[in-house]
Amino acid sequence: MLKEFREFAMKGNVVDLAVGVIIGAAFGAIVTSLVGDVIMPIIGAITGGLDFSNYFTPLAKSVTAGNLADAKKQGAVLAWGNFLTLTLNFLIVAFVLFMVIRAMNQFKRKEEAAPAAPPKPTRQEELLTEIRDLLKKG
Repeated sequence: MLKEFREFAMKGNVVDLAVGVIIGAAFGAIVTSLVGDVIMPIIGAITGGLDFSNYFTPLAKSVTAGNLADAKKQGAVLAWGNFLTLTLNFLIVAFVLFMVIRAMNQFKRKEEAAPAAPPKPTRQEELLTEIRDLLKKG
């Protein structure tokens, strides 16, 4: 097993995986900051500060608290507000990325000229084609 692991590590797979994890973590932090610090405050201003993250449904009769943090201390709760908030964050980020990519594609998009017709074959190419066709027949 150690020999297999050494071969795996020597092929560069471990290094590629490590680089991917580091880049993924950095990208995740950037997206989290973008959503939490830039996009959501704007949406909060538009919607009047509506925040779903504190919404929950008590699953135990002992839960009487009005906010999520205290309710979790009292018993089992279904914190569906967090799920809704994260789903909305995902949809917002996906839409913003879609709009950015769409704008970039419109800047790149230019009318491409129709491909030029291939040049007329030379006399030598015509003779070679005739020879090939004769060899196929014969």
